[in-house]
Amino acid sequence: MKKILSLFLIFFKLGIVNFGGGYALLPLLQKEFVEKRGWATDEEMSDYYAIGQCTPGAIAVNVSTFIGYKIKGVLGGIAATLGFVSPALIVIFVIATVLNNFADIPQVQSAFSAVRVCVFVLILSALIKLIKKSIVDVITLILAVLILFLAIFTPIPLYAYVLVAGTIGIIVGLIRQKKNRKEAKEELEKLSSKEEKEEK
Repeated sequence: MKKILSLFLIFFKLGIVNFGGGYALLPLLQKEFVEKRGWATDEEMSDYYAIGQCTPGAIAVNVSTFIGYKIKGVLGGIAATLGFVSPALIVIFVIATVLNNFADIPQVQSAFSAVRVCVFVLILSALIKLIKKSIVDVITLILAVLILFLAIFTPIPLYAYVLVAGTIGIIVGLIRQKKNRKEAKEELEKLSSKEEKEEK
């Protein structure tokens, strides 16, 4: 029960400081769950974001649910989700009540401009960390460049990229597995042949 409450409070805190959508949440999650607590790995975070992108709903909420479920099952998923969305509900209610009275004030507009810059830097920081973990060979580099080009210049839905990339990953994995088995078999045959010659 203590961990359930802890999950709720952690995600409540993240919900308060999460500006700029789901991608801005990634560096916060990495710091909280990977670096600080060791409850997840960078690879798991990448997987959660990939799944969260191609499932219905807001990506930040989906990722929160996945992490909560991974740490403490169904109750953990519920606690993380409720914790994350609660601040947004409160803030949206307050903003909807008073925004019309303050939106045109220059200081408020300047504050939002500064927040957007901060969000951009946070997303860029998260992307750099993901690049180091994700682009590990020529195939992943080609895939990254291709998807980047298509995402910028075509109207293809984002979830389609995730599904196609996953399919390519499966195919490449099977090819490599087959190649490794063939090499292992050839190596075994060479060893057997060598042993037979030594016996003679």
